[in-house]
Amino acid sequence: MNTQSGHLFTSESVTAGHPDKVCDQISDAVLDEALRLDPSARVAVEALATRDRVVLAGEVTCGGTLDYPQIVRRTLRRIGYTDPALGFAADTVDVDVQVGEQSADIAQSVDTSLEAREGGVQDALSQQGAGDQGIMFGYACADTPAFMPVPIALAHRLAHQLEAARAQVPQLRPDGKTQVSVQFEGGNPVALDTVVVSTQHDESMSLTQVRDAVRTLVVDPIVRRCSELLDVSGTRLLINPSGRFVAGGPAADTGLTGRKIIVDTYGGFARHGGGAFSGKDASKVDRSASYAMRWIAKTVVAAGLAKRCELQVSYAIGRAEPVGLWIDTFGTAAVPEAKIIAAILEVFDLRPAAITTALALSKPVFEPTAAYGHFGRDGFSWETTERADALREAIK
Repeated sequence: MNTQSGHLFTSESVTAGHPDKVCDQISDAVLDEALRLDPSARVAVEALATRDRVVLAGEVTCGGTLDYPQIVRRTLRRIGYTDPALGFAADTVDVDVQVGEQSADIAQSVDTSLEAREGGVQDALSQQGAGDQGIMFGYACADTPAFMPVPIALAHRLAHQLEAARAQVPQLRPDGKTQVSVQFEGGNPVALDTVVVSTQHDESMSLTQVRDAVRTLVVDPIVRRCSELLDVSGTRLLINPSGRFVAGGPAADTGLTGRKIIVDTYGGFARHGGGAFSGKDASKVDRSASYAMRWIAKTVVAAGLAKRCELQVSYAIGRAEPVGLWIDTFGTAAVPEAKIIAAILEVFDLRPAAITTALALSKPVFEPTAAYGHFGRDGFSWETTERADALREAIK
């Protein structure tokens, strides 16, 4: 460990075949199928995956019928769990469905907001209340083109590259993890200190073969690409440091939805409100408001108003308007933070129904988010920055 100057910060990622990520993807596959059938569906579904069994539990209110076992099996095939000999496979897994409808108490508070019940609100976007109370955070920084912290950005790239390597080396199996330690000086990333990669593999592969394949196909391409940003001359590489990783996936380690919330967000570089994302429709502000906070924080940085921005929003169940909004730019703001908050409130509508409309969260867009992070990736509506000009103009 390099401790000569500055400090180290470490983030991890996991592959799509990691047991917890398997469950996140199943939960979001259920959500997407419900939204295909009914864009107003209410979904809160958790999955548990273990030895040749998947348990689905939660609440779904949908104007259509979902074939839960078929959704589970399709998801497992896509991930790569197809060999029954491994103890967990799409065609042999037992699917136990324990799904009911959304509580009437929750439904009424979401369908008719506190504002509507108290004052006869005319604005349609104020008719829907938040699906829960809670706090949500969003973060962005200027350290990478994707406005993400370097450690988690690199960890995700390595994990994605590890999955891609299986096409060339079929003896590499779906379960895997990556970890990246970056040295910072004066708040800036300067060197890639340590890379850790652990991958499940076939019994036929020796440790030397595993390490050679991962170094050549996974680590070297990513390290070469980041050499312009970071000093990689002294990078330490640890591949399968346990020495053996044949037993893996849900057959060896039970997975649960929502157990990788730091992998899903900023790798520990920013605060987290505690709520998981996968399996929840947009009425649950744990998800939609976290997406909105990322959207806004990224817009703040893209607009040149700060180099780092963290936002917190809070809601009360059944109330449309948020309870509070807070900002921290860590001393990097180009204008007073109070002015940035005022501009945000002018340019962005933080009512749950408004967020859902602005970010098109009634569409089946969620399964792709369930592996390799919900933020810092192209193609998601909350990653756009087209309101940067409007935000700059709103500064008074």
